[in-house]
Amino acid sequence: MAEHVHAPPIGNKLRLSILLSSLILLVEVAGGFLAHSLALLSDAGHIFADIIALSLSWYGVRQTERPSHSRMTFGYHRVGVVIAIVNALSIFAIASVIFYEAYQRWRQPPEVNSPLMLAAAIIGLTVNIFIAFWLREEQHRNLNVRSAFWHVLGDALASIGVISGALIILFTGWFVVDPIISALIGFIILMSAWGILREGFRVLLEATPRQIDVDRMVTALKKIPGVKGVHDVHVWSISPELHAMSCHVLTGDLPLSKATDIRQTVEQVLRRQFDIEHSALQLECQECMPNDLFCSLHPAECEPKEPEHKD
Repeated sequence: MAEHVHAPPIGNKLRLSILLSSLILLVEVAGGFLAHSLALLSDAGHIFADIIALSLSWYGVRQTERPSHSRMTFGYHRVGVVIAIVNALSIFAIASVIFYEAYQRWRQPPEVNSPLMLAAAIIGLTVNIFIAFWLREEQHRNLNVRSAFWHVLGDALASIGVISGALIILFTGWFVVDPIISALIGFIILMSAWGILREGFRVLLEATPRQIDVDRMVTALKKIPGVKGVHDVHVWSISPELHAMSCHVLTGDLPLSKATDIRQTVEQVLRRQFDIEHSALQLECQECMPNDLFCSLHPAECEPKEPEHKD
């Protein structure tokens, strides 16, 4: 019988990625100062953000493993979403610093030691490619890991830019290439940050997941034998990889055993066709009022308490 080789847990992968990124940081900071290269120092700044992002992602993964309890009935899944947003905002801050320094060097380009700049960038590129390859599977399933992955991948792209700049400087002596490459690095990482930020806020706002067509879902549910109608539908994400849904399902006046069969069929359709693992269904044999497909939520109005009469 063939043996199955299990992939290392994502927490272990993130820890190794943090260690390797720390080594790159030391190399590129030293190389940037010795070579007088802003592009290399910009890349080092991004690596520092990588380390923070990877550390936060590791913490977020650990938090999502904590069980639910009376104070956190959905568990800690959204800790990772909040961390992803923080990571994205940190990329915006780093890009702003890179743009400012690039502008200053554009005005007065300093002399750059291109061979040293090239050597440090090659080391950084090699390690970043390894880390990105290491995290490639998990980033498809976890927004928190994806934010860290894009930190690392953005840095790999930045290293390619630094290498290109070093080669141009080496053969042409155009030192102005250094701030130009730095600005391009800033734009690359901004693009990745914006996508993560947008998806994170969609989860926090409990927007319908992009891949779920609610109208098609309702049509599929109405085709189930015994289902007469569906209304008061709410679809949201607890985390980008964990979707939830609640609704009212109108049936006939059925015994509990028959109603249970319908509920199980509805749950199977939601799980298999729409990737919804958690559903809360209210089965009813009479239409409630209002019975709109999407019910607006309003806070309950508290009735004023009658004043107490003292004797």
